[in-house]
Amino acid sequence: MEWTVVIVLGALVSLGVAIVKPIVSLTKAITTLTVTVDNLQGDMENITRRNSDTHARLWKHSGEQDDKLADHECRISHLEGGSPTWKN
Repeated sequence: MEWTVVIVLGALVSLGVAIVKPIVSLTKAITTLTVTVDNLQGDMENITRRNSDTHARLWKHSGEQDDKLADHECRISHLEGGSPTWKN
């Protein structure tokens, strides 16, 4: 009877280890993934903010170029004897 108790206890310990080890591994993997996703989310927020700032600068520059182009067109029309529409 004593050996039966030892075998049953050994089986219970083995079962506990067999269940706990995968749970610990999964918990560690989930924690690592959570940290990685948090970092990626912060990086995406930074990229989105910088992207918006860059687009604003590009649109501003494009508007300035449009104004210069319109001014040059008016000057050329005036030089060629046309009736320019001055934008000042």
